[in-house]
Amino acid sequence: MADTLVYKDTPPALLPLYGRALLSKKSTPDANITLPRLAATLLCAHTASEDLRHYRRTCEFRPSSHVPITWPHILAFPLHLKLLTEKAFPLPLLGLVHLRNSITQHRPIGVGEALKLDVCVSHQERTSRGIEFSMITNASSAGTVVWEETSTMLFRQPEKHTEQTTKATPPTLERYPNTKEFEAPESIGRQYAKISGDRNPIHMHALSARAFGFPRAIAHGMWSKAKALAILEQQNGWQSGPVSVSCQFKKPLFLPGTAQLNWQTEKNRWDYQLLNARGDAPHLSGRIEWR
Repeated sequence: MADTLVYKDTPPALLPLYGRALLSKKSTPDANITLPRLAATLLCAHTASEDLRHYRRTCEFRPSSHVPITWPHILAFPLHLKLLTEKAFPLPLLGLVHLRNSITQHRPIGVGEALKLDVCVSHQERTSRGIEFSMITNASSAGTVVWEETSTMLFRQPEKHTEQTTKATPPTLERYPNTKEFEAPESIGRQYAKISGDRNPIHMHALSARAFGFPRAIAHGMWSKAKALAILEQQNGWQSGPVSVSCQFKKPLFLPGTAQLNWQTEKNRWDYQLLNARGDAPHLSGRIEWR
């Protein structure tokens, strides 16, 4: 077990980490590489800040005495970036793909509540697409875990025999009975980056996105998830108890763009998906389960 990097009440500064992120790794990672088990802890993360107000506005969460369910992800981001830019971490940060995100909130977290954040790199798996691994984050209050997150990442390194395989036909897209359309402005990537610290060039401007093969900038996946939750929280039937919210990120949402939030409700489970303007392709799909 590797030593844990410990920060008292101030997370690692982002500016030096941005510089590290731009540096290429010295060698191409081997297919059989084993990722080190890196870990970091922030002993006292402050949940109340001016950034929280801007975050609510950017994602359109309603004012509340509790923080949005996705807010601890923002608080933990500097720890994520610190681990992913460590010399011991062998994969390049730029080019990593965020595949899935799952959050479990055991109880609402109050604005102003102090949290202890623990982050580690874990759950490595070799798939046909490359190397998958998870960033595990736990948020504790007074010694009790109140919030947990798993973000699954992909380093593309497809197996040779899969590169020439014909892509499978995607499954028929199921449509749900409830739909709400919203606009994603061209500037939303920069707005979200200013709050979250995630300044990946693919989100910032069309010019920087083109350098990575995208015709325009794309929305952050975690902004899309937060935006969807901000809308769903305002619907009849939303519950306030312990909840898990998972999603899979699929096709990019190009900026500016129009998206459709589409969902269905059951007693203790809602299924949701974020679709393109035509409603025939998903940007993300997920499930909300109350426990």
